[in-house]
Amino acid sequence: MLLFFSVTPQHWLNVPEAFACDRHRNEELPHTEQCVMKWRIRARMRTVCVGLIVALNIGVDPPDILKTDPCARMEAWIDINTSPSQKTLEHIGNQLQEQYSRMYARARFKQTLDPTTEEVKKMCMQLRRAAKDERVLIHYNGHGVPMPTDCGEIWVFNKNFTQYIPLSLYDLQSFITSPSIFVWDCSNAGQIVKSYDTFARQRRQDYEAQQKSRVNTGHPPPTLIKDYIHLAACSAGEILPMDPSLPADLFTACLTTPIEVAFQCVSLGYYKRQVVHTDTSVLDSIPGKMTDRKTMKGELFWIFTAITDTIAWNVLPRDLFQKLFRQDLLVAALFRNFLLAERVLTGVNCTPVSYPSLPPTHQHPMWQHWDVSVDIAISSTKSGADSSGQNSPHFPFFTNQLKAFEVWLELGSQ
Repeated sequence: MLLFFSVTPQHWLNVPEAFACDRHRNEELPHTEQCVMKWRIRARMRTVCVGLIVALNIGVDPPDILKTDPCARMEAWIDINTSPSQKTLEHIGNQLQEQYSRMYARARFKQTLDPTTEEVKKMCMQLRRAAKDERVLIHYNGHGVPMPTDCGEIWVFNKNFTQYIPLSLYDLQSFITSPSIFVWDCSNAGQIVKSYDTFARQRRQDYEAQQKSRVNTGHPPPTLIKDYIHLAACSAGEILPMDPSLPADLFTACLTTPIEVAFQCVSLGYYKRQVVHTDTSVLDSIPGKMTDRKTMKGELFWIFTAITDTIAWNVLPRDLFQKLFRQDLLVAALFRNFLLAERVLTGVNCTPVSYPSLPPTHQHPMWQHWDVSVDIAISSTKSGADSSGQNSPHFPFFTNQLKAFEVWLELGSQ
């Protein structure tokens, strides 16, 4: 039932006014403009295709790097000396694909093992046609070829495996175009990032010059390379660690199997020195599955995700955080794991680099929470946790964070 009241204008005159003092009526006071921050993601992007370039040439060391004896021999958690080289190479390629598929199972995968230039070109163009305007990921393992050159070249093979053949990054840009993301696991990887960006800017300048001149040269304008992301194992001039207790592809292991790597790097005064163990039995003994949050192993994965997201949110500009950690599921997973890679590789005198570049995060205080969680997980294996993972002791991380937030709400203003 609706009730209507008849109110005369004189009635409103008897109602006391609020904010009617002179200080509220002063029109000369400056008006403040409220800036409403935009937090919604305008456009999402997907990485729908993944290309794996694995140049190992097992049994033959590249000529420009003098390897130690013994040296790191684990690729994709597989010892390259355990079986014949060709079968091992195929096993490594399949294992690497499996590691990526755990991160994003819907992606389309292609491998090219110990490839020639034509094989790389064919794979890249097939992936671009399949991806259309979506992002393509190219993973390059160059542990069996010379280091990238200062001229912007990476190395592949000829058909007979008698020569190393240079592949220009300028040509690779033409094969894969953009949007794209690259993972470079090789020594001197930072030089690739520099050269790739130089070539992209050169293309942009050539394109603008051709547009301004309006002269028909008979050639199509150069392809613009706009949206590209790089993750590189080390800076320019650096060599990957060869310690036999480490995986040879430590950077790849950090990006694709971060929890496994974290359990190998048990911290003892971490910021000074770390002790690395390559026995994965500790993680295997933790009950549950990574995909099941109700289990101990699944909860550990969620803690890792929360910690790395928090670190990124604290150190990155908001627009860059949205692009790298919220726009694309596979890119977000890789960059979360990249934060761990920086922490691990910094301890062995390597400096991973990325484009867009990130500030150093290996000493962020949130890593202490991760160390505590790892310690709890390891201690639970010694005490004999339930093998199903359902009744095993859980971590206090999220409870502690909620309690800290509650305290901040009550006492933060004081």
